Amino acid sequence: QVQLVESGGGLVQPGGSLRLSCAASGSIFSINFMAWYRQAPGKQREMVASITSAGTANYADSVKGRFTISRDNAKNTAYLEMNSLKAEDTAVYYCNTIIVGSNVWGQGTQVTVSS
Repeated sequence: QVQLVESGGGLVQPGGSLRLSCAASGSIFSINFMAWYRQAPGKQREMVASITSAGTANYADSVKGRFTISRDNAKNTAYLEMNSLKAEDTAVYYCNTIIVGSNVWGQGTQVTVSS
């Protein structure tokens, strides 16, 4: 059984920064793929960034140059550093991984970018 827990969300002004964390716990031997998704009200969930255990990262075009994904393999924790935040970044952010072929999701953490 695997559990993902996100933290670090909150309210920030446009242009500000936040750092999200995703901690994995449970019966985990190794995690290759971890990703961050987000879902805004009335919109579909979309992938924001992903990273492999080797450190290869990919980003959605909308966040390239502003967000950075990283991970600590020893802690089974992924991070998402968000800079130059915009109002359109407002969403619930979810951590995701794949365990034995099945998606595992965290509960989500709210990020609100507003003046």
